[in-house]
Amino acid sequence: MINRRHFLTTVAVGTASAAALAACGTGSSTAGQTGSAENPVTINYTWWGNDDRAERTRKAIALFESKNPDIKVNGNFTDFAGYWQKRATEAAGGGLPDVMQWDLSYLRDYGQRNQLLDLSTVNINTDAFEKSLLPSGQIKGKTYGIPTSTNAFAVYYDPAKLAGLGIAEPSGKWTYKEFNEFLTEVGTKSSGALFGSTDYTGVWWMFNIWLRQNNIEAFTEDGKLGFTKDDLKKWWNLPAGLRGTPAIVSEERVTQLAPKSPFGSNVTATEVTWDNFMAGYLADSGAKELKLVPVPSDDPDNLGLFLKPSMLMVASAKTKFKDAAARFIDFMVNDPEVGQIFKTSRGVPASKTQRDGTTFEGTDKLVVDYEKSIEQYLKDAPEPPIVGFGTLETSFKRVASDLNFGKLTVDGAADAWFKEAEDLIKQNA
Repeated sequence: MINRRHFLTTVAVGTASAAALAACGTGSSTAGQTGSAENPVTINYTWWGNDDRAERTRKAIALFESKNPDIKVNGNFTDFAGYWQKRATEAAGGGLPDVMQWDLSYLRDYGQRNQLLDLSTVNINTDAFEKSLLPSGQIKGKTYGIPTSTNAFAVYYDPAKLAGLGIAEPSGKWTYKEFNEFLTEVGTKSSGALFGSTDYTGVWWMFNIWLRQNNIEAFTEDGKLGFTKDDLKKWWNLPAGLRGTPAIVSEERVTQLAPKSPFGSNVTATEVTWDNFMAGYLADSGAKELKLVPVPSDDPDNLGLFLKPSMLMVASAKTKFKDAAARFIDFMVNDPEVGQIFKTSRGVPASKTQRDGTTFEGTDKLVVDYEKSIEQYLKDAPEPPIVGFGTLETSFKRVASDLNFGKLTVDGAADAWFKEAEDLIKQNA
């Protein structure tokens, strides 16, 4: 879930225009809730993505319109960062688009402020979705988001690089100590020419998985932190002995390689991240083959893994075309032909109907097969994070980066992040 933070292009698609977006949520037809082939209603749809996603989405929209001649869809997209700036501006002005692609990190921010439509009040079929996945789009009994697709955390590795070093391929059944030893072996045997990995403790979602492995909740029901400062210190101390060694690539090098990842740049042998980055990593690295195995855990029966919506579909609470919006969302998440258009570019289709109607080959099959392989370990997806989570996730990465630069100690990093988190929670109380 291609790195969504690094999309480059801002383009209008189909018949979208600035004027259409300025009138978000109002549509462009006077036909009210329903339209006809002669006088269709028009809904506005927006998403983040690159040119490839835009082309796939354009095809999906055209397919929807061919099957629903009483509805027209105006489409527009932008990069990830710019996307949320636009939504904030529109929300402040009371004019969100009728239908939107959404990220879990921002669902509670807008849902709790009554800016998103409760999708349980409209007709969207969720029978083909895993029941453990649906709570990720729900807040206090209301459904604000329907997952389009899923992704899960994994350890990527390049089998050719390991073979060249005489290192056996990992099975994915490892403790954190064994994982650290593996990273050290890579760095040592390559004489520093190849690093083991980036610092896996700098990623919020991997920390969330570790918390789940230890039966600790990330957030409480009342919107507070569910873990302690000592928990965070323990987490950031896990690879403390590896920082500054060939086991973990330096933060200076990571910065130099950006926007490419060290793994995609062939600087590390492994990477811990979402499984649907596969296509992007293969394209960046030029590797013939990459493989996926589960993340480490000190409890072999609890890997802390879950299927996270790689993205969701939501609607504006103020849309004048609830039925049209619902039909479009239902189509985008359930229709098998849409699955054939997107494959795993949005993640593995969340709807079994769409998934079973999609043919997966090559890279797409690798991702689907990995998620099948971890089914026995999967637990309920977490509920939407607290208000302001997007800011917390960004600060987590920034503070972890300062830790790796040597600007902060583990204690100092934990103090810094907790202060930011507690201040933000207080602001949004």
